[in-house]
Amino acid sequence: MFDSLQVMVPKEIAEEVGGLKALVPTGTSVLVEGHLEATPEGTKQAVELKATKVVHVGPCDAATYPIAKKKTSYEFLREKMHLRPRANTIGAVARIRNALAFATHKFFQENGFLYVHTPIITASDCEGAGEMFQVTTLLSKAKELSGQPGVSQEALATARKAVADAGDEVKAAKAAAAANKEDKSLAAASKAAVDRLLKLKEELAVAEDGARVVGGIKRLPDGTPDYKEDFFGKPSFLTVSGQLQGEFYACALSNIYTFGPTFRAEYSYTARHLAEFWMIEPEIAFCDLKDDMQCAEDYVRFCCKYLLDNCRPDLEFINKMVDNTALARLEQVASTPFKRVSYTEAIELLEGVVASGKKQFEFKVEWGIDLQTEHERYLTEEIFKQPVIVYNYPKEIKAFYMRLNDDNKTVAAMDVLVPKVGELIGGSQREDRLDVLERRLGESGMDLAAYEGYLDLRRYGTVPHSGFGLGFERLILFATGLDNIREVIPFPRWPGNASY
Repeated sequence: MFDSLQVMVPKEIAEEVGGLKALVPTGTSVLVEGHLEATPEGTKQAVELKATKVVHVGPCDAATYPIAKKKTSYEFLREKMHLRPRANTIGAVARIRNALAFATHKFFQENGFLYVHTPIITASDCEGAGEMFQVTTLLSKAKELSGQPGVSQEALATARKAVADAGDEVKAAKAAAAANKEDKSLAAASKAAVDRLLKLKEELAVAEDGARVVGGIKRLPDGTPDYKEDFFGKPSFLTVSGQLQGEFYACALSNIYTFGPTFRAEYSYTARHLAEFWMIEPEIAFCDLKDDMQCAEDYVRFCCKYLLDNCRPDLEFINKMVDNTALARLEQVASTPFKRVSYTEAIELLEGVVASGKKQFEFKVEWGIDLQTEHERYLTEEIFKQPVIVYNYPKEIKAFYMRLNDDNKTVAAMDVLVPKVGELIGGSQREDRLDVLERRLGESGMDLAAYEGYLDLRRYGTVPHSGFGLGFERLILFATGLDNIREVIPFPRWPGNASY
């Protein structure tokens, strides 16, 4: 915490541990026993500690200690990931992150949601984008196979010809033995020919198996890896979302939520993207888009109020050192209902801004685009000056599982947009009509067989349901006003970096 305690160490006590030079360098850890006493009136602190004993000193070499008292850049701190939590800002963010995690569980638990642990390893691609980290043991097996001599196509052809020739020999030997049944030597020759053929077939099978190994990995005729040799027997990945599995439980047990790590193998170096991040994904049975939007709003406002009530010292530090609008933003969101506009209305507002000359955006504004961060932030920071929920997006820019609206052009999707960040939450009413979902999967080019379980939910006792996903790190960005998402997760992962 930012509250400090002044410790008065008498000279004789300090000398027992090597003097003040051993006690005062930045980074030193100490354990002190003593008596709390009131300080003189008018001093900053109400009490101070009069040391009677220094129990422990963890010395620190001030000449080499990299975290200085003065302000240090976030980029430098990322290079010292093991020492980064000692910086005031990172410490404040860690406490804010902890409070938001607790608030998340508190909100959903107190509103009757069941916490479900969805798998980190999955064979399904919920988003259909294909940006997934593959989980495989084939590479370790490749090391084992790399030392084995490969089988060339020429050797394989020779082995196949030997089997064919041996087959001809067997036919001839059997014919000769059948023609002269009295000649025992012909019967023995026939048996020997069969034995030789069987042996050559075994050798051919081994050769064909060896010829399938390319780069130490067994492959199918088309060159793709043979995943039957892999740990799970099929292509498997780190999850991008727990939504599909969450729906399975919501359709059986009613309202559920997930809260866990998710992964995207996206080569993005922007301040908004991580390769590993945490997602909160509630799924609500018997819920339409309107209810979904209300739940998302209630959750965000609850989190803001919880921070204001329980993290005031950290927020005041953030407000002073990072973003002087942080406290006002949280207070405004906690106390004010969100604005709601349709996607079409949002596009018309942005087009009006461009037409008036007030703002020229880098990305063109027209119906059918996926709103960019600059559009989202302009809506929240300039037009409405508060969080906005945009709903009913064009079906072409949204996922297959979102319910198709009656206009056949839009889907019942919604995004919660907030100042400083842009999109904070993405959600939708799920498509619960089997025929429509099958058609949407086909239009997205996805394999229906891989989603049989998902389709079964629509076959057997279907239920209208909705849900949303919130990137936890973006919520922390919103609360703190920090510019880079790498500062709000303890150990950030991005392309080229997986330290510690």
